[in-house]
Amino acid sequence: MSDVRAELREQFLDAFEGADYPVENQMDLVPALPDGPATKFEAGDVSLTAMELAAKLGSEQEFPYDDAESLVDDILDGLEAKGMI
Repeated sequence: MSDVRAELREQFLDAFEGADYPVENQMDLVPALPDGPATKFEAGDVSLTAMELAAKLGSEQEFPYDDAESLVDDILDGLEAKGMI
């Protein structure tokens, strides 16, 4: 696993593990984020807000999610598939 992927994984898990699972859509995740949609994730030269993630990865996610691990796996896979990490 690349350093950027590992760093983002840790940040995403920290941010999303507090959500009330199962989550049915992206809006169910917003209350768990410390700065709401403006929450920023940074690793290496990658910098994304939660809003940017939602906009760019909507088609990569398959809701509902029962836990943060499966959500974060799909987010990271989607970022890789789009060449963003």
